[in-house]
Amino acid sequence: MNAASVSENASIEDRPDIVVRNPVTGETVGAVPNLSAAQIAALAERVRAAQPEWENLGVRKRAHLLRAWADLLWERRDEMVRIIRSETGKNKTGALSEIFGTDFTVTYYFHRAAHFLRPRRAQPLFPVFQRLTVHYRAHGLVGIIAPWNYPLLLVASELVPALIAGNAVLLKPSELTPHTSLFLADLMYRVGVPKEIFHVVTGDGVTGAGVIDVVDYVHVTGSTATGRKVAIRAAERLIPYSLELGSKDPLIILRDSNLDLAVTGAMKGAFENAGQACVSTERVYVEDAIYESFVERVRHFTQKMKVGAEDGMGVHMGSMTHERELIRVERHLDEAVAKGAKIIVGGKRRPDLGPLFFEPTVVVDVDHTMALMHEETFGPILPIMRVRDADEAIRLANDSDFGLSSSIYTRDFQRAEELAKRIRTGDVGINRTGLVTIGTPTLPSGGEKESGIGRRNGEQGLMRFVKSQSILTDKLIYNPARIEFIDPLTLLGVHLIRILRRWLPFI
Repeated sequence: MNAASVSENASIEDRPDIVVRNPVTGETVGAVPNLSAAQIAALAERVRAAQPEWENLGVRKRAHLLRAWADLLWERRDEMVRIIRSETGKNKTGALSEIFGTDFTVTYYFHRAAHFLRPRRAQPLFPVFQRLTVHYRAHGLVGIIAPWNYPLLLVASELVPALIAGNAVLLKPSELTPHTSLFLADLMYRVGVPKEIFHVVTGDGVTGAGVIDVVDYVHVTGSTATGRKVAIRAAERLIPYSLELGSKDPLIILRDSNLDLAVTGAMKGAFENAGQACVSTERVYVEDAIYESFVERVRHFTQKMKVGAEDGMGVHMGSMTHERELIRVERHLDEAVAKGAKIIVGGKRRPDLGPLFFEPTVVVDVDHTMALMHEETFGPILPIMRVRDADEAIRLANDSDFGLSSSIYTRDFQRAEELAKRIRTGDVGINRTGLVTIGTPTLPSGGEKESGIGRRNGEQGLMRFVKSQSILTDKLIYNPARIEFIDPLTLLGVHLIRILRRWLPFI
């Protein structure tokens, strides 16, 4: 698929193409158009005109098309893995996990979307005399502004429910990873998803702003700063929106934890995708009784990690994707060390592997005066802090402007659930990190505080892409033509219903 096709019959501005480069080798992956706001507006008119036919197709037929797309993606997963890795620099298992997660998401909504979107009966004000139904309709044209760190999974988690709900979609991928979106779009067209209702629009921030200005609903995954701007513009246009933004996800290790499980869980949470995940483990609080043992085991396992660009599942971590993120990692480390923190593993670039490789890094003697413990780092850093007990760990975990995901490791499951309810995050994993939580399609996932608005996954993840329409039908059993709003018989009925509903609420 040629991304330039979206600009047919639209005015052309002099905006140079965006060149996409492999972060490991520096080689050119390809070039894509940098579409203007005028081009987006012209495209939106055509897409919006085609949307009603897609919605009228029905949820089951739409779901079958998305199921066929997921099956074709599975068949061609090796190609998808190659494209993801060429644009992000991540290792093979990281790319495969995006395909697995996408397939699980499609399967979940394939089986449940029709049930979620069914018309529902509501309790009438006057039983027998009235019938109430609630119907769900697509917003119309949905805009998805997608990130570069999970260019398939974080697209699919929005795109799949948006399309199944009956919306048309303008997908604006990151300028770092557009070919992943173009490939998935091509596969959709091959199984019969109409080109008229789904377009990948490539470009920079101007392109993204152009999308927000023409859609009926927008979802953005990105930084908190970007989310604020999107929220302001959406409010100005009076359109609904959802946001998944930054975070500083905490992990609490209690003294009764399975130590090796907690250690390897913390490492996977911190180092998956070189730490470039919205739900990365970015700060660890360990009870004093096991602190020394935990730190020593982290040191032991981290030193065994294989970092590189090779194929195979034995490579534990790949490259970072963006120079900007690497510079921030170094800035946070330098500031922490200047304030007394100690790097016990890693801490350096690996130019011998590629320009954006950075060693998996473990830092101790940290505290909340350091940016490393309160600003999003988005890199392969595991800061570990000693705490007295679970109460102190909970207090520190909540000492953040963010609230996306969190984790607790312990053998006491009942206590863990009670502690989890005290943490101010959208989800909590017990003996698993947020990477698993957010990858579970049945479980609503999203942020509190500055980590976002709305939920992806689960029924909530689908229902945000529709609006309700309530229909009240009076059956004309008793509806006299009177000019009074309440007549004596109606008043008697109100008194009777009030008494009955005190004991029979279903009436």
